[in-house]
Amino acid sequence: MTDVALKKADDLFAFLDTLGIEHKTMWHRPVFTVAEGDDLRAQIPGGHTKNLFVKDKKGRYFLLTVEEYATVDLKKVHTIIGASGRVSFGSADKLMEYLGVVPGSVTTFGAINDTENQVTFILDEDLMKCDIINSHPLQNDATTSVSSSDLLRFVKATGHEPLVLKVTE
Repeated sequence: MTDVALKKADDLFAFLDTLGIEHKTMWHRPVFTVAEGDDLRAQIPGGHTKNLFVKDKKGRYFLLTVEEYATVDLKKVHTIIGASGRVSFGSADKLMEYLGVVPGSVTTFGAINDTENQVTFILDEDLMKCDIINSHPLQNDATTSVSSSDLLRFVKATGHEPLVLKVTE
């Protein structure tokens, strides 16, 4: 990783603005798991995400972004995403180094901090059918809503080529 300062929520919002991406953020208590945020769903319309930061046997990293209650078979997903052998969860250190977030705040918006393209971003096909997608804005005490097409545009604007694949069961 370079010595570039990690971007935070305000940097993300400014970047979205420069791209002309409409976004709305709701601030709330910190939520570390999908279940902890269940009561917020009625206030935040759209698809809500679960993010899995994984690595393969060759040390390549992937972020799988899926609908919050979807199931991902970690024993099989490597065949779908092009990983070398089965995947396992990436460490908290690599999560911070590559995406600038801690466990509980993992988000596709972390692409803004992956300036060296160390992570492949996989967006689940079913999630991308939602008009609006909700994710943490690099911290877990807020939820930021953008359109699914704008989420793709955001990831591309960070220099990544997101893959939309059916990774859930």
